[in-house]
Amino acid sequence: MLTIKIPDREWFNDATQEFITVKGTTLQLEHSLVSLSKWEAKWNTPFLSKDEKTLEQTLDYIRCMTITQNVNPMVYEQLSEDNIEQINKYINTSMTATTFNNLDNKPSREIITSELIYYWMIALNVPMECQKWHLNRLLTLIRVCNAKNAPPKKMSARDIMSRNSALNAARRKKYNTKG
Repeated sequence: MLTIKIPDREWFNDATQEFITVKGTTLQLEHSLVSLSKWEAKWNTPFLSKDEKTLEQTLDYIRCMTITQNVNPMVYEQLSEDNIEQINKYINTSMTATTFNNLDNKPSREIITSELIYYWMIALNVPMECQKWHLNRLLTLIRVCNAKNAPPKKMSARDIMSRNSALNAARRKKYNTKG
């Protein structure tokens, strides 16, 4: 969870020609499957795409990430560039010690949406409580489950021949034969 403190701020509304004071607040944010699905339901587009998000979409995702109750909508307009940078850093953090050997990892062309991640959770018997985990941690768990459940890789012809040669040599030695 990420906590961001937003100070009090005074705005001048050009339309009404009056000052507006927005009380500061502390936002608690969670980048999770729940927030991802809320955002995708509103925007009808995959969040985990390479497409650049507009400022409006970014602020709306921050709203979807917010756990704090009864937040004044004007508070999101008060977020500084440093706040947004801090939020993006939090979103991109792995939140796990698990690493993968990327030699076997081919980039997928599959479009990843919240429904697909829910499907993976159901197929792998991942408990629904995990939908509130940091999204990167959840995706790492899904990837680990896939790796552990994958059938063993087939041996290459060269590896099979090498193994058979070693087995034959061991048998020749054991039975003291020449072939």
